[in-house]
Amino acid sequence: MTACKPGVSRRGVMRGFALLGGTALAGLMTGCGFKLRGNQSFVFETISVSPSSGGGVAGELRQALGSKVREPQTAVETASRAATAQVALDLLSEQRERIVVGLNASGQVRELQLRVRIKFRLRNALGKELLPETEILQQREISFSESAVLAKEAEEALLYRDMQSDIVQQLLRRLESVKALD
Repeated sequence: MTACKPGVSRRGVMRGFALLGGTALAGLMTGCGFKLRGNQSFVFETISVSPSSGGGVAGELRQALGSKVREPQTAVETASRAATAQVALDLLSEQRERIVVGLNASGQVRELQLRVRIKFRLRNALGKELLPETEILQQREISFSESAVLAKEAEEALLYRDMQSDIVQQLLRRLESVKALD
């Protein structure tokens, strides 16, 4: 066992090394261009999201676009005022799929793959496509047990919600990538 100088504890020395290491790591990350994502900013101030009814991706996207966290706040136009929006996001399709990917020796389902697939496009007020028709796919695998059907249904619903939230975040990043409305 080594002895420290009088008045300096091992804990103090280790804390100093941790602080020095953290400072060095932060300096390296800043030097390589790393920065945390801030609030998203868009070139448009108003957007119309269609279809205008229902929940799913469209509902969660409307909620995310209109959130108070975003400055300045983006106005999401209703169906009756869609013509006045600077851009229109058309959700062309939204599919949820459940595919069997694994069976046991007796042919019973043991593993499923859950998928959420959407297609969308973004147009300006004149109808010019700012983002062409694009597909986003999220998938998760889940084990299946006949003895825990209710629990697996709840887990499946949670995974679908998680995939939907991931898709909304990807959509927001793609909307932010639009640099001009013409």
